[in-house]
Amino acid sequence: MGSLSFDSTQYPYPSRRTVVYARGGMIATSQPLASAAGVEVLRRGGNAVDAAVAAAAALAIVEPTSNGIGSDAFAIVWHEGKMYGLNSSGRSPRRLSFDALAERGLHELPMHGWLPVTVPGAPGAWAALSERFGRVPLQEALAPAIGYAEDGFPVAPVTSANWRRAMELYKNHLSGTEHDPFFKLFAPNGESPQAGACFRNPDAAQTLKAIAESGARAFYEGEIAERIDQFAKDTGGLLRASDLAAFAPEWVEPLSVRYRGYDVWELPPNGQGIVALMAFAILEGLDVAGMSPETRTHVQIEAVKLAFSVGLTEIADPAAMRRPPSELLADDFIAGLRSRIGDEALILPPSRPQPGGTVYLCTADGEGNMVSFIQSNYMGFGSGIVVPGTGVSLQNRGHNFAMDPNHPNALAPQRRPYHTIIPGFLTQGGQAVGPFGVMGGFMQPQGHVQVVSQALDLCRNPQAALDAPRWQWLTGKRVLVERAVGIEAIQALVDRGHDVEVTDDPTPFGRGQIIWRDTQGVLAGGTEPRTDGAISIL
Repeated sequence: MGSLSFDSTQYPYPSRRTVVYARGGMIATSQPLASAAGVEVLRRGGNAVDAAVAAAAALAIVEPTSNGIGSDAFAIVWHEGKMYGLNSSGRSPRRLSFDALAERGLHELPMHGWLPVTVPGAPGAWAALSERFGRVPLQEALAPAIGYAEDGFPVAPVTSANWRRAMELYKNHLSGTEHDPFFKLFAPNGESPQAGACFRNPDAAQTLKAIAESGARAFYEGEIAERIDQFAKDTGGLLRASDLAAFAPEWVEPLSVRYRGYDVWELPPNGQGIVALMAFAILEGLDVAGMSPETRTHVQIEAVKLAFSVGLTEIADPAAMRRPPSELLADDFIAGLRSRIGDEALILPPSRPQPGGTVYLCTADGEGNMVSFIQSNYMGFGSGIVVPGTGVSLQNRGHNFAMDPNHPNALAPQRRPYHTIIPGFLTQGGQAVGPFGVMGGFMQPQGHVQVVSQALDLCRNPQAALDAPRWQWLTGKRVLVERAVGIEAIQALVDRGHDVEVTDDPTPFGRGQIIWRDTQGVLAGGTEPRTDGAISIL
């Protein structure tokens, strides 16, 4: 028998939305202003890739609680009938090592400050996507974001709430002069902005202009890189201009598994997309649709746990992995995992669940091009480091390195850590169905499984799939569930040995977007009801 506990705090829950249909183009993001930026670029003659770059850059400004110019990014692109993958995650500094930590009296990477900062990949992603597939100049794609940064924008309600919670945390945990520019930018009067208040970041506008004019090289080799280098030297950071100059986004081949007659696509490691693929492969051998809701939820939780038990021990920078992804997706290996699912909750080695700070967006144009794009700081605002004069808040992705030197994801110089952010994509018969994603740390593979299952097993439209109540496996037998899952399903999980925690807080369950195209070319879009999500159409 498991256990049951409740979070007594009450949270407002956004109203449900209806699925959106269009033909000419569609942008789905977590912020109305970012969706509007994407459609604006479509109207100027851009394609889905230009729109994705515009929306991503806008999100870097209007939702700083989750991402920024100093983020990493990944993308799956469907362009002119072919699929492409982009890994734009940065490497650790050359000077970062176990010895460097020991010299500072540390045995693990701190959550904030300079040490967990890796090279930001987002500016490189925008430039790479624009150069390879874009139809309008990068300057035009970044123009809406520059306007938001320069002229100011009204802060959205959920963003405001996240901003307030983050500032309470950062004020209690951050000290030292290296954090002064962070508080000066994001809490200039000691307070975070209220919903509807206008916020400006003029330094970021100048940085975006430099990125646009140089194809992002100014960020990695020019004045911005020099500012990052100098501030790191002045305040104890290990990141240097040479680390930035060595960065380049990597084009990769997406991976897929078959699920209910569709192909589900994710990017290969160092991202955790393979966790979602392993879970889908496990569930493909089971009649999920024919199960009762209670049994279905139990089986999906167990599949996710088993996939994580592998992923958390294997996923790393590809050069450091012990086994290739093909072995982790092999039929016999998956069958062995599937055979472990029983009527009772499994006890598996604990994970390292952490809060996430991420934005996901997807775009489609009227020509058939589609983009699945994800961009993230990690843990809210990230490191708590803002480089003076740039408006750039740096991510803290290095905190996801393992502190065991024998682990494939072990901390090391010039290495990419296990990455939580993952874009998803569906195809059928070699044709694009479209992009999907659910942001939010280690919730992301779990969100992919639940949302896609809602659509393919239960035949729900994109919005209904996103609206459905969610759960999140935390560690061991612990499972967090939304109250809307229902008392019968919750009790059934407890009876199967799960330790269930019930909450009304939507924050832990991720924030998703979906755009899928039917055989007639009609786009159907859904946006997350748990945030300030919005769909804009052409």
